[in-house]
Amino acid sequence: MNGRRIQGFLLTGGTQSVLRGTCNRTRSPLDGSILVAPSLEAGLYEAIVAARAVVCGAGGLTGHMQSICRGRGIPVLRVDQADLADLVGEVTLHLESQSIVVGSDPRAGERIAGDGIPSPDDLGSACAVIADLQDIRTINSSGPNAKRVESFFIREEFLCLAAGLRPLDSLDGGPADIAAYGRAVADRLCTYLEALLPDQRLVLRLLDLRSDHAAGVTELAPVAVEPNPELGLHGARWLLGSTAYRDALHVMLGSLRERLGDDADRVHLSVPFLNDEEEFVQLRAHLELPADVPLSAFIEMPAAVHATAAICAAGASELFVGTKDLVQFYLAADRSNHLVADSYQTRHPAVMDGVRRVVEAARAAGTPVRVFALGADLAHYLERLPTPDGYMMCTAELQQVILRSQS
Repeated sequence: MNGRRIQGFLLTGGTQSVLRGTCNRTRSPLDGSILVAPSLEAGLYEAIVAARAVVCGAGGLTGHMQSICRGRGIPVLRVDQADLADLVGEVTLHLESQSIVVGSDPRAGERIAGDGIPSPDDLGSACAVIADLQDIRTINSSGPNAKRVESFFIREEFLCLAAGLRPLDSLDGGPADIAAYGRAVADRLCTYLEALLPDQRLVLRLLDLRSDHAAGVTELAPVAVEPNPELGLHGARWLLGSTAYRDALHVMLGSLRERLGDDADRVHLSVPFLNDEEEFVQLRAHLELPADVPLSAFIEMPAAVHATAAICAAGASELFVGTKDLVQFYLAADRSNHLVADSYQTRHPAVMDGVRRVVEAARAAGTPVRVFALGADLAHYLERLPTPDGYMMCTAELQQVILRSQS
């Protein structure tokens, strides 16, 4: 077995081109290990964030767990399922050749060259996509250019993973459970706010837990089995049907206001998985948000692209272009399915045209707009898209931009 090389496909990179570690084939966290799993799922969150790298047998470039790894700078290498059984003991990952050597290898620890990294000036009003509190601290400890990061964006479901919360179980309980969930989210947000620099803010993407992901983090609440969860009951559609979530949100907002006063305004809310302006208006009314609470919108479906001007007119405080989902819906290529990886193209002309339409419509309406970009795509977007108000990037890739500019 020693010296055998297993060829794979790199889903996310890191800061080293070669690294070595002990394989962890359990679901339990083992600091500094190489986590080996058939696929990445929410139930593996603690094991993933403790790992030095991850090797899996399935998944795409921009799945939710892969996005957490990208944000933390944890490399993810996909190999054939049949090769997973051979990954035991000490292994060495060669990220540049996208391969794994089983057995001893003296090359561990080489650095990746950082050529082609843009300047922070190119990012405009930069937004860091985070998975937990550590990501804020990582950015804000990166030197003077950390202040160029105007906001931090987090999904509520990622906040729940980091805090050990089970949102659907809480929301399916009684009023006390619902209120406890709202207070727990507020507690976590207060902790995050303490780590911000004076002019920074936090954007919370409201709960968007697909049924397949929910099943992995739910013990009590019933979860429907859907034939295609990606296109199922989640995002704005689910929020519109949940009075329990509305009540929890009000507890969360009230707790923030009580504890933080005017600093509660540094937490902004954003609507996920939105079709059009009608859903936006309906959801704002359903959530019974006070008039002084801004609500932004995620543009990540073709329907929302064409409704951008109307969504701005309906009162969206700002727009976030979620290119990862936009790509899969424009091209009908599941971003988590490696079998259609060649069809999932983040620079496809149709995708570029859609993003261009959103930016132009938002700028015409005077609504701030930010575009998510993978590090590998940023230069391409900078060259070919009209200038948005800012770009969103995962923590590790954004930190590279900050550190490179100060070296």
